[in-house]
Amino acid sequence: MTTAPPAGTAAAITVDPWDPGYATSLTAEAIGELDATSVRLDLGVELPAGEWRPITPAAEGLPPAGLIVADGVRRVEARVWVQHPDDDMPHPGIAASCAAGLVRCTPGGPAELAEVDVRRSLFTPSRHAADLSTWAGTYAAVRAGGGTAEQLSLALQRQLSDVEVGLATRYRTASGHDDDLLIVDGPLRGRAHLPRTIGYVKTHHAAYLTGDELAVLTALRPGQRTPVFLMTTGWARHSWYLRLPTPSAAPWAGIARCEAAPDLPRDAVVDLADHSAAIIPGLAGVDYKDPRAPQNLVPIGGLEKLLRHRLGDPGLLYRALRTATGRGP
Repeated sequence: MTTAPPAGTAAAITVDPWDPGYATSLTAEAIGELDATSVRLDLGVELPAGEWRPITPAAEGLPPAGLIVADGVRRVEARVWVQHPDDDMPHPGIAASCAAGLVRCTPGGPAELAEVDVRRSLFTPSRHAADLSTWAGTYAAVRAGGGTAEQLSLALQRQLSDVEVGLATRYRTASGHDDDLLIVDGPLRGRAHLPRTIGYVKTHHAAYLTGDELAVLTALRPGQRTPVFLMTTGWARHSWYLRLPTPSAAPWAGIARCEAAPDLPRDAVVDLADHSAAIIPGLAGVDYKDPRAPQNLVPIGGLEKLLRHRLGDPGLLYRALRTATGRGP
């Protein structure tokens, strides 16, 4: 006869001794392009497909209310196992931290840190998981869609995206400006509802253009962009490519891809594309400071460095997790 566990019995959490770095970690760009093999393109949004050419936008400065750059970082501190008496097998999970922040760039002024938000969470498919309190902070239990490394990583990335959206929405509401421009690092998926927003994709996991359109892309000079096109995979968005300043002559050197909401009128999305090509090249990273230059923009690189510091020391957090689960310091 099976005896039911006492009411309120908590799930036991065990920290896996393996280095969490061995777990698969999907980047925001990779998650945004998981379904890239089924892409459909409408190349005629701005110019007919047969008339594509590199576009040089009219020189423009920052919008009057300035530019807001949003980015986030994430880190897995430990892999864990969650065991409850009602379960036949323990459930895998990750204890992870993420931090999102905003940098505001204003005409004639320095870039300034506007907002930062740090979260610590325990991701697992177990329905019995509870918040895990440690002397370094509490890891809030978050239900993941599954226990594979990819599913846990996706749950972490979605939380980071939600934190970025919340930060940007609250900051814009408080500022009262309606003519700023927001650049979010990574695909726009889950953030397309934000007004005056561009997704900035600096890592290419798929080549979407072919033929004559690809030739236009590789012929871009710094500050130029391709025409806007509509791209649909598992979700739809407007997109265009632009080239940043770079000493390399390689066809894809300095190439970044931008995204905008799919429901924008043609004139509105073309205006965003022109602003991006006029502003973003001036923010390009430099190779002696950042190995991901020029695509990793200066505000993004500086914000990432600050956010990683705000995450705290990974060794101390790992010790706190082991102490909290009764596995020693």
